[in-house]
Amino acid sequence: MYEENYLAQRLRQNTLNADDKTFLTNSKTGAQKSFGAFFANTEKVAAALVATGLEKGDRVAVQAPKTEAMLELYIATVLVGAIFLPLNTAYTSSEIEYFLGDAKPRVLVCDPSRLDTLAPIAQGVGVKSVLTLAADETGTLTEARDQQSAGFIPVPCGADDLAAILYTSGTTGRSKGAMLTHKALASNSEALRDCWQFTEDDVLIHALPIFHTHGLFVATNVTLMAGASCIFFGGFDAPAIVKHMPEATVLMGVPTFYVRLLSEDGLADAAQNMRLFVSGSAPLLAETHQKWQAKTGHAILERYGMTETNMNLSNPYDGERRAGTVGFPIPGVEVKITNPDNGEDVTQGSVGMIEVRGPNVFAGYWQMLEKTAEELREDGFFITGDLGMQDEDGYFHIVGRNKDLIISGGYNVYPKEVEMVIDDLSGVVESAVFGVPHPDFGEGVVALVIAEDDAELDTDWIAQSLSGSLAKFKQPKAILIAKELPRNTMGKVQKNLLRETYKDLFSG
Repeated sequence: MYEENYLAQRLRQNTLNADDKTFLTNSKTGAQKSFGAFFANTEKVAAALVATGLEKGDRVAVQAPKTEAMLELYIATVLVGAIFLPLNTAYTSSEIEYFLGDAKPRVLVCDPSRLDTLAPIAQGVGVKSVLTLAADETGTLTEARDQQSAGFIPVPCGADDLAAILYTSGTTGRSKGAMLTHKALASNSEALRDCWQFTEDDVLIHALPIFHTHGLFVATNVTLMAGASCIFFGGFDAPAIVKHMPEATVLMGVPTFYVRLLSEDGLADAAQNMRLFVSGSAPLLAETHQKWQAKTGHAILERYGMTETNMNLSNPYDGERRAGTVGFPIPGVEVKITNPDNGEDVTQGSVGMIEVRGPNVFAGYWQMLEKTAEELREDGFFITGDLGMQDEDGYFHIVGRNKDLIISGGYNVYPKEVEMVIDDLSGVVESAVFGVPHPDFGEGVVALVIAEDDAELDTDWIAQSLSGSLAKFKQPKAILIAKELPRNTMGKVQKNLLRETYKDLFSG
């Protein structure tokens, strides 16, 4: 019934004859929703979106709590042929204003508690309709849904039509909208389903956010394409996850999940029914990998992906899952290591820039043709900005990140964006923001601030000043005052020295 819509057809085809099977189980209430009920709701949401005037190619921006209704909204947007634009729930009003002004969505869906703040912003940048969706699934979106009937006929969409735009921070401070096609999302999820051996018998513990590639396009799409089921969590809850493990088979998480779960009583026994633990979005410490295997008997499968490419590399399902590596290219994806200066391939075992090509790669950055040309080569290879190497056995290693990207708790933080806000504060000459190892978040954001000669800066005041301008995951976990920044002979701040100097800041 969805044949002419490239992505929707693939998300639905394996459950057409399983309408009565449970798709989602609420982790708190135990309430279950079948595939039939879920897709009927998506069709109603699609009809409600069309009633607002939404057309193919329009954007639907969403900043709302994680709910089953938000998943319905995602699939409904695909059915309409529109473009889904999920936004981190931690983004501030000023950040949301930029995204709305850049993407110019026709519809915004937000938490009712933020309506008074965001509605004027949306109206100011030309958003035509603002709907609401709360954590308990009340709001004008679900009210509009429940006034419609199922049976919406999907808008025809081809492989190269856009399905989503996800914003990823820019090193210049301007966020970039990565344009993801129906083919990019479908091909990647189908490949992951097969290489991770997902079947209709699997039950995924879904505790990841769904404004992010990992929770939305990996966890959700793979589950749907396998005809599998989810135990659906509104957020991470370590004791509850351990409680539900005996009913589940797979957990997808970020390293922070595994660090915290290791402290839970009963983990070893609860994990016995599980067949697969996947980690991504940030580097998994080898120590965590080893502790997890010792305690549960399971080796975590670490993989590597990014907003622009979905997933690229994965440790093997069958075979050695090596701690500190991200395995091999997934089916259909090409990965190579090149010299950052000239783009030529480096010898095996040498460190260089990771480049990726395949149907999973994005179509470019929204309204940023020059930036797209800089990072997406004419031959289709995307320059990831990450540094890596391939060892003699073919395993890929991520050894560093170009442009000083910080990944804290699974979220990307670009130092320049934070520095711009700090440098604008009264009494600040300049700042340097960098990441150092953090036992819980993988990396912790640190700001080293240089004060004007007669200024007496208070770190608590700086932290408070940032809270209204930056999402919490971007805010420094430590702010330090210094007299000067280390620089090389060209005047460039040597952040490698800062990372080395403060590498033990969060240890102990």
